[in-house]
Amino acid sequence: MAENISEIRKKPGESNAGKYEGVANKNFAGPDKTFPINTMARGRNALARAHFAKNPEAIKEKVYNKYPTLKEHHKERTGLDAKKYDAYKSR
Repeated sequence: MAENISEIRKKPGESNAGKYEGVANKNFAGPDKTFPINTMARGRNALARAHFAKNPEAIKEKVYNKYPTLKEHHKERTGLDAKKYDAYKSR
């Protein structure tokens, strides 16, 4: 039996599921229309809250694919070059 939206919202990281009616499905980083990334600001917000998701790395990957400059910004903030960043990320 399929879950209804109130059951989905009780899951960790999915409290806002279904609240973004005007946003296309491709503009979400999480399941059940969670973690909207239709703007750069929402992409940054998704990164900040990815730790609440069941699979935070998947959220980050989708955001970085859509907004590569956010990935570059993260690298600059951590002071890591590309090789060190990839090693850091894979921990």
